[in-house]
Amino acid sequence: MQLSEQDFLTAINKHKGILYKVSRMYFDTLEDQQDLFQEIIFQLWKSIGSFKGESEFSSWMYKVALNTAIVFFKKEKRKPDSYVDLKKEPVAYQDYCDEKDQQLDHFYKAVKKLNKIEKALILQFIEGFSGKEIAENLGLSEVNVRVKMNRTKNKLQEIIKNQGYGF
Repeated sequence: MQLSEQDFLTAINKHKGILYKVSRMYFDTLEDQQDLFQEIIFQLWKSIGSFKGESEFSSWMYKVALNTAIVFFKKEKRKPDSYVDLKKEPVAYQDYCDEKDQQLDHFYKAVKKLNKIEKALILQFIEGFSGKEIAENLGLSEVNVRVKMNRTKNKLQEIIKNQGYGF
């Protein structure tokens, strides 16, 4: 399936929330989140030829975004920290104070403690992907997705409780 540049930009704009979520799941700082966001856009454009239209564009986009995030995260972990401004928090944490946003911040902090597969599972689960879609996106069996999902949910609950935020 061939998409024009305008169709591609429209589809990206429609589903850009996916990219923000993936970026926020894998990185704490706004700068790293923005770098990952741009890298995902670049990889989506580079691999648009692989989109066959057999699945939803958003499903394909998730798969590319998660794979890009994992590779990008590995590269960034190998780089030495040149400068860390401990006073500066990501914008997402500075701008909001209400209860829902505090809960979301707590959730994201907990998710950051999960491994890369667990993060991908939770992210896709939250977005409402079926077990079959998640399995296809991650290259796992549906049974394996169900087992990992249950374990990941339990692990996430435990992390949240240990952070001092009970249910």
